[in-house]
Amino acid sequence: GTEGNALCELYDLSPGNSTVRNISTRGEVGTADDVMIGGFIIGGTTSTKIMIRAIGPSLAAFGVTGVLPDPVLELHDKDGSLIYQNDNWRAAQAQQIIDTTIAPSDESESAIIATLAPGAYTAIVHDAGTAQGVALVEVYMLGQ
Repeated sequence: GTEGNALCELYDLSPGNSTVRNISTRGEVGTADDVMIGGFIIGGTTSTKIMIRAIGPSLAAFGVTGVLPDPVLELHDKDGSLIYQNDNWRAAQAQQIIDTTIAPSDESESAIIATLAPGAYTAIVHDAGTAQGVALVEVYMLGQ
């Protein structure tokens, strides 16, 4: 019955023979610094093409109440520098996102496609305004 923060981790112990293609987490997004954070690491020695999604409004179709109305997605590198940002997935990379066949179903949700070098990255989700609510952050591996 107690609320709090938790950490969920996934480790690929055989990265040369990996079958991990997606990881996601759902949580409450607040205001100011009370954001949702999803960290991930690109392993190996070559760059990997990924898609990150920040889902909010479409969660209501699955019975989730109090969804985040307008999720904004930021991608930061290992130093914390902002390297990509998206609010409303059709605003940038729309055709690339559609071509993945996993485009967000609501126009106000966010997505970023990037080819990233091996290293640590952080996806941050917050609302475009000052709303709070439940969101889902997902990272998909699209290929090399």
